[in-house]
Amino acid sequence: MRFAPHWPLCALAAGIALAGQAQAQSQDQAQTEITVATVNNNDMVIMQSLTDAFESEHPDITLDWVVLEENVLRQRMTTDIATGGGQFDVMTIGAYEAPIWAEREWLAPLDDLPSDYDIDDLLGSVRDGLSLNGTPFALPFYAESSMMYFRKDLFEQAGIEMPDQPTWDQVRDWAEQLHGSEEGLAGICLRGKPGWGENMALVTTLVNTYGGRWFDEEWQPELTSEPWQNAIEFYVDLLGNYGPPGASSNGFNENLALFARGNCAIWVDATSAAGKLYDPDESSVADNLGFAPAPVAETPKGSHWLWTWALAIPASSEKKDAAKEFITWATSKEYIELVGDTEGWTSVPPGTRESTYANEQYQDAAPFADFVLQAIQDADPTDSTLEPNPYTGVQIVNIPEFQSIGTQVGQSIAAALTGDTSVEQALDSAQRATERTMQRAGYYD
Repeated sequence: MRFAPHWPLCALAAGIALAGQAQAQSQDQAQTEITVATVNNNDMVIMQSLTDAFESEHPDITLDWVVLEENVLRQRMTTDIATGGGQFDVMTIGAYEAPIWAEREWLAPLDDLPSDYDIDDLLGSVRDGLSLNGTPFALPFYAESSMMYFRKDLFEQAGIEMPDQPTWDQVRDWAEQLHGSEEGLAGICLRGKPGWGENMALVTTLVNTYGGRWFDEEWQPELTSEPWQNAIEFYVDLLGNYGPPGASSNGFNENLALFARGNCAIWVDATSAAGKLYDPDESSVADNLGFAPAPVAETPKGSHWLWTWALAIPASSEKKDAAKEFITWATSKEYIELVGDTEGWTSVPPGTRESTYANEQYQDAAPFADFVLQAIQDADPTDSTLEPNPYTGVQIVNIPEFQSIGTQVGQSIAAALTGDTSVEQALDSAQRATERTMQRAGYYD
C-alpha cells in the first residue's frame, strides 16, 4: 500500500508521453512528403544536398529523392507517366519530353506561378522549349549547349594554337598528336554509352555538321546516307584510336570524371560541365582549362546542341501544391544565390536566367559565362541541318518515336565502336529499324 500515492504521478507521466506521441504523429501527418526523381548529374547532386535549406523554409514539406543514371531515369519516368503510376511528384525532364508529354496531358500546367518567381527573367529559348501553346509545363533547372574543352598545358607544350572555330579534322590531328603523351592520357574523350540522350546527343551534332539529317522532308530516314556514313566512320576511328579504354561505356558523367582527373586532352560535351571543371576543388585541370566552340566539318549548322534539364509535375501526382513549392524554389533566382553563396559561383545552375549572367559575382568567377550564354542563344532547333528537315531539335528529333529510335540507333553505333559490327552494317540495321518504326507510327505507308 505504500506505493499507492505514486500511481497518479505514473499515470500523469504516461499521459504526457502519450500526448507527446500523439502530437508528434499529428505533426508527421501534417507534413507532405513529395518524391523527386532526378538524374545523377553534378548540379542535381548539389540540389539534393540543399534539402535541409528547402525543408527549413517549408516545414510542412519533406523531400524523398530518387537519383538515377540518365538512361535508367528516363526509362522509369516514361513508364510511370505513361501508365499514370503516380510514383513521382516531381520529375526531371527536358525540352524533348515537355511539349510531347504536355500535349498528352501527362503534365500539370504551370501557368499560375507566384509573381516573385519572375518568369520573364528566364531565357526565352529555354522557356519556349518547355512550353506548349505558350503555357509552361516545366521550369528549367539548368540549360546547356555543347563546347570543346582542352588542356592548355598540353596544347602549349605541343605548339598547338586553338583557332576561333576548330574543325573535326583538326581535332583528330590534335588527338593523334597528344594521345599517350602522358601516362594514362587519351587524346580525346567523347560519349560512347548508347542512349538517345547519351552517345546520340554528340553523334547527331557530328552528323549535322557533316551535312546529314535524321529524316528528309517526307519523314524518310537517311541513316545510310553519305553524311551519316562519313560521320560515323570518323567517330569510330577517332574514338577507337585515340579515346580512353572502354569508351563505349562512357557517358557524360564518366567523361567528366576522366577529364577532371587529367586523363583526356580534349573533350567535346555539354557546356554545363564548365563550372565543375573550373573549380579547383573538383578538377585537377582547373588551372589549365581551355575552351572553344564545338567543332565543325562541312557546315557549322547544328554543330552545338541545345538542351534543358527541367522540373515538372506529373498530372498523376496527388501532391501538386507541395511539388510546385519545390520546383519554384529550385529554379528561382534565390536558389541560384543560395548555391553561389554555399557552393561557389562556378557551381550555380547555368543557362536559365538573364539575371545570372548579369550578376558580377558569377561573371568574375566564371570566365566561360558569356561564351556559354552565346552558345545557348545561337543554337537553333528550328534550323539545325544543312538540308531542310521536318522536325524540331538540334541533337534530338522532337517526335514521340525518337526516344526508342534514338536509343536503338545508339546501340547500333556503340556496337560499331566496340568492333562487334561494321559501320555500314550498323547503319543498315538502324535504317531498317527506323523505317519500320516510322511506318508503324503512320508517317508514311
